[in-house]
This record gives sequence, C-alpha cells and structure tokens, in this order.
Amino acid sequence: MGLLQDSDITEVRERFEELITPVKLIHFTQESNLEYGREALQLLEELTQISSKVTLETCDFQRDKEKVAEYAIDQVPATVIRNGKDYGIRFYGLPAGFEFSALLDAILVVSKGDSGLRPETREKLAQLTEPLHLQVFTTPTCPYCPPAVKMAYQFAIESDLVRADGIEATEFPDLAEMYQVMAVPRTIINGNAHVEGTLPEHFFLDAILKTLKPREAS
Repeated sequence: MGLLQDSDITEVRERFEELITPVKLIHFTQESNLEYGREALQLLEELTQISSKVTLETCDFQRDKEKVAEYAIDQVPATVIRNGKDYGIRFYGLPAGFEFSALLDAILVVSKGDSGLRPETREKLAQLTEPLHLQVFTTPTCPYCPPAVKMAYQFAIESDLVRADGIEATEFPDLAEMYQVMAVPRTIINGNAHVEGTLPEHFFLDAILKTLKPREAS
C-alpha cells in the first residue's frame, strides 16, 4: 500500500508541472534500527514515479562512507535535494504531514535553480564572507514550519556559503534537546544562536545576520 493517497498524487503532479531542470534525491538510510527509515525511502520512491524529472539514489549510511563524507551526512534518514549542483539543501527524517510540503518546495526551488528572493535579500546574502549553517527544526503537525524551511532553502540556493537543513525534531530528540527546541519552527544558526518562529523574509534574514560577526551583520 502506498503512502501517498490519490489526492496527494494529483496535487504533486500539478506542482511538478513547474519543474524545469531534473532534480536528484540522494537518500541516506541504513538497514537496521532506523525509525521511519523504510517509510522515508518508500515516500521518495513514490515521488519518483510521478515525474521522470525526479530521480532517486539510495546510499547506505554505514557502508557508503565516501558518499556520507561528500555530503557531510551525520544522521539518518537524510535526503539531499540537488540538480547538477549541490546547494547544501538537506532534509533529515521522514517528511510527513506539513513537512511533506517543505520537501516539495525544496524540489521545486532546486529545479528552478533560482532562489526567488527579493533583490535586497540577495544583496545582503552576497555580502556574506563566512559559512552560514541553518538548521530548521520542524514537526509534522506544525503548519508554520514549511515557510521557515523553504526560506532557509532559498538562502542556500542564493549563496554558496549557506547550508540549510530541515530537521524533523521528534525523530532526533537528542539533537532537539541539545539545541533546546521547545517549540517549532526553531532555526539554529551556526550551532550557537537561534531564531524562533516563522518571520517575513527581510526580518528572518536580519535576525540571522545579527547573530553573526559585526562585519557580517552590517
């Protein structure tokens, strides 16, 4: 039995009509003791059946060490969303519920290869001089999470210095506890600062830049 219902497939097919360049999903999993691992893989397999522009490569977290190192994967299940270029866009966990929308958004923005951000946002991101790692914690029941994840992904599309992860908080409780995730969305910035909630584009970026070195935030 498939995870996607007929109505889901219809909606995905309509959204996938916007695809421009092919998108490759590189999924990292492992055979044993992985909660939701089978479901995450099945969901991605079902997506690839909807459009020939979306393909899937599966890697074993324990055996495919070179791939794990290449994509800096440190936990599973994990999915890389890329086209001919790796933009540093990742989703960790099973993208269920509202998180499924975030995965579709990632596929679409990667296929277009354009962030779609406002000119002012692009200008500020162009001024970055050091790497920026955004980890957006989400849950399947949070309707406010997909916009925050999508925006982080857009930042990664726009700047080679930005990496963006969507992380299903309930699947990685140790990580959520380490970053004191009590509510979602919560965006962790370079592992040592955070932004709460979903903010408009310019507020979100300004809040992030304020946590960086003074020369970055100016």
